[in-house]
Amino acid sequence: MSNLIIRKVAVLGAGVMGAQIAAHLINAKVPVLLFDLPAKEGPKNGIALNAIEQLKKLSPAPFGVKDDAAHIVAANYEDDLDKLRECDVVIEAIAERMDWKHDLYKKVSPYIGEKAIFATNTSGLSITRLSEGFSDDLKARFCGVHFFNPPRYMHLVELIPTEHTRAEILDQLETVLTSVVGKGVVRAKDTPNFIANRVGIFSILAVITEAAKFGLRLDEVDDLTGSRLGRAKSATFRTADVVGLDTMMHVIKTMQDNLAGDPFFPVYQTPPMLAALVAKGALGQKSGAGFYKKEGKAIKVLDAKTGEYVDSGAKADELVARILKRAPAERLKLLRESTHPQAQFLWSIFRDVYHYIAVHLESIADNARDVDLAIRWGFGWTEGPFEGWQAAGWKQVAEWVQEDIRAGKALADVALPAWVLESPVGEQGGVHTAQGSWSPARRTFVPRSTLPVYRKQVFLAPLVGEASNDPRAYGKTVFETDAVRAWVDERVGEDDVLILSFKSKMNTIGPSVIDGITQAIDVAEQQYKALVIWQPTSLKLGAPGGPFSAGANLEEAMPAFMMGGAEGIEPFVQKFQQGMLRVKYANVPVVSAASGIALGGGCELLLHSAKRVAHVETYIGLVEVGVGLVPAGGGLKEAALRAAQAAADAGATGNLLQFLQKPFEAAAMAKVSSSAHEARSLGYLKPSDTIVFNVHELLDTAKNEARALAAAGYRPPLPANAIPVAGRSAISTIKASLVNMRDGRFISEHDFLIASRIAETICGGDVEAGSTVDEAWLLALERRAFVALLGTQKTQERIMGMLQTGKPVRN
Repeated sequence: MSNLIIRKVAVLGAGVMGAQIAAHLINAKVPVLLFDLPAKEGPKNGIALNAIEQLKKLSPAPFGVKDDAAHIVAANYEDDLDKLRECDVVIEAIAERMDWKHDLYKKVSPYIGEKAIFATNTSGLSITRLSEGFSDDLKARFCGVHFFNPPRYMHLVELIPTEHTRAEILDQLETVLTSVVGKGVVRAKDTPNFIANRVGIFSILAVITEAAKFGLRLDEVDDLTGSRLGRAKSATFRTADVVGLDTMMHVIKTMQDNLAGDPFFPVYQTPPMLAALVAKGALGQKSGAGFYKKEGKAIKVLDAKTGEYVDSGAKADELVARILKRAPAERLKLLRESTHPQAQFLWSIFRDVYHYIAVHLESIADNARDVDLAIRWGFGWTEGPFEGWQAAGWKQVAEWVQEDIRAGKALADVALPAWVLESPVGEQGGVHTAQGSWSPARRTFVPRSTLPVYRKQVFLAPLVGEASNDPRAYGKTVFETDAVRAWVDERVGEDDVLILSFKSKMNTIGPSVIDGITQAIDVAEQQYKALVIWQPTSLKLGAPGGPFSAGANLEEAMPAFMMGGAEGIEPFVQKFQQGMLRVKYANVPVVSAASGIALGGGCELLLHSAKRVAHVETYIGLVEVGVGLVPAGGGLKEAALRAAQAAADAGATGNLLQFLQKPFEAAAMAKVSSSAHEARSLGYLKPSDTIVFNVHELLDTAKNEARALAAAGYRPPLPANAIPVAGRSAISTIKASLVNMRDGRFISEHDFLIASRIAETICGGDVEAGSTVDEAWLLALERRAFVALLGTQKTQERIMGMLQTGKPVRN
C-alpha cells in the first residue's frame, strides 16, 4: 500500500457537520479549505467565514485551541474551484439531498486532482447512486466517509465503498483516519443509513414503540436506558434532542424511502409525537425545546399522551434497578420473567435489537464486530448489541427471542437466521471468538484488519468473547506491588523499554506509588533503555480511557494527618517531591504517556518527565486550590524555573513577573486544559512534546519517543542551582491585585490566602528581585505553604468535602 500524504483537504459545505469536520482536521494540523456558496451580500466568502466564527462559540468546543480557527481558509464555488487541484482529499458535506449533491459534483469534479480521494459525508444516502455520472477514474476514487457529530469527540467514522472504489483508496483513507485524525474506522456496506444509524435509530424507534406499549414516561425511559444499561448518560430522548429531531426524522425517512421490503418496515414510521415536535419547530437542544424543555431552572419533559410539558424526574423502580445490577444472564432472565412494566419494557427492547441485528447482519456489515464497534463508538454503548447477547448466553437468549417471535410479541414476524443456532456460531456460543467475528456471507469467523496502522495498537478495542490483550496483565511482569506493575512487551524488538502502570484508584499517587516509581527507575537504569509511565485505563469505548492520574492520594495521607496533624503530612510531601526529582534526574529518559486527566500530582509527574506524549483529549492542570492547598510536588518550582528560562531566552531577565503571570493564574485559578493543545499554551506541555490523536497508539508512540531519546545519548538536565526569582516586589504586585479581587468579593478570604501562598512560592519567597535560589529552596517554600494551609479549618473543610462528595467546597 502506498502512502497517502495529505497536504491539504477541501471540505465542501460549511454547515454544522462540514465546519466541524474542518475544525477537527485543523486540530490534527491538516490544512483545510472550507467551501460554500458565494454570499449574495458582503464578502464572497461570507458564508464560510461566518461558519468559522460560529465554530468559536460552540460547546463542546470543536477546536482544541479556539485561535486555531484562523487556520481554516474560507472559499466559495464561484471564485475558488481552481484551489481544489491543490487538495489530496475532498470531503463533501452539504445537506442530505441527492439532487443537490449531484449538482455540486458536476460543478467541482472537473477541478478535483487526478489522484485525489473524493468522499461524501452523507449519513445514509447510497454512495453508489451518488457516484452516478462520474468518470470511471473518479468512481474508483470515490467513497463514503461518515463522521459522527460532534466530529472532534465522536470516535466513529464509517467508511463506505461503492462496487467501483479501489481497495487501495480505502486502505489509505482508513490509515489516515485512524492515525492522523484519531478515529475508530468501521467499514460499512452501501445500504441505507449504513451500520450505526441503521441499528441505532431502529433501537430508538423500538424504545419509543415499547415505551408506548407499556405506558412509560419519556424521562422514565431515559433513566432506564442510559448509564444503567452502560449506554450514554443522555440515554434515548435526551440523545435525540442533542442530535436534533429534524436530523432524526431525516434518517428515519431514509429508511422509509429505501427499505420497503424490510420485515421491520412498520417500525420505521415516524412517531406522531416526533412529527408534531418538528412541525412546530421544537427540534431539540438547538431550538431550546424538543422532548425536553428548560423553563427557568426547571427541566420539563414532554407528556407523550397530552403533548404538553410536565415536570421531569421519573425514575427506575428500585426492584428493576437492582435487577439491572445482576450478571448479564441473570439480568435478562429476571427482566423477562418479571411482570413489572419497566422490566417487560427492558426485556422487549433487548429482544427487539437482538432480533434486528441477527436478521440484518449480512446485509449491512461484513461481520458482527463491525456492528458492535459502530454502536459503541457512534452511540456511546459500553458494549455492542452482539456482545450483550453473547455475554447473556447466546443459545438461551436466541431461544427466548424465537419464543417471542412465535408468540407474536416481536416487532416483526420473521424468524432468526439459521446461522444463529445451526452454524459454528451456535457451537461456539456467540459471534465473537478467538478466531475472529462471524461473517454470515463468508460463513466463517473473520479476524481483525491486518493494515499496518493497527500494528501500533497493542491494545485494540476488545470484544466480549474475542481473544484480546488485557493491559493489566499483558507482557512480562518485571516486578509488581500492591501499588504498581512494571512490565515489558515481550515481542521481538519491543522488550527494551520498561513500562510502569499504577494500580491505585484513579491512578492517584501516594507513598507506595512513589516507591514504585523509584524502584522502576532503578531497574530501568540497570537493564533498559528507558522508562515509560502509562496507565492501563479502560479502552472499551476507544475514546480516551480513564485518568493518567487524578493527583496525590489524599486518603493514603490521612492516617499521618490524624496522628501528627498538619505537620505530620510534611514527610509525605517531601517524599513526593523527592520522587519527582528522581524522575527528572533519572539517567534514562522517563517518558509519561497521558490520556484522560492529569491533575495535581499527575500534572507534576508530567512536568518532571523527560518528555510527555499526550492523547489529544488529555485534560491537564494544577488543581490543588480546589481542596484549599497549593501544588507541592514541584509544580510551582517547575513554573518558576521555566519562567526564568523563558525570560533568559527573551533577554528580559529583569522582568520575571511578566513570565510568571500565566503560570500563577493557571495554578491560582485551577485552570485545566480543555485539550492537549491548550495544555501547551498553559505551559504543562512543551512545544517539543508529542500529541497523538488515537488513544490506542499512545503507548507505542511513547515507547518510540523514549527509544529516540536514548538513541540520541540522553542525559538528564544539570541540577538547577541558580534560578533567578522575582522576589518580594513581584509578590507585592500580585497581592495588590488579589486584594482588589477579595474586596470586590470575586474571591473569598481563604481564596486570597491560598493565592498569596502560591505567589510567595512561585516568586521565590521574601528575597530581593533577581536573587538566585536552587530547587531545594523552592521545594521548601512549597512544603511550608502546603503544611500551613493544611492546618487551617477552611482547607480541612474543603478536603473533607471533596473526599465525601467529589465536588469542591467554596468557603
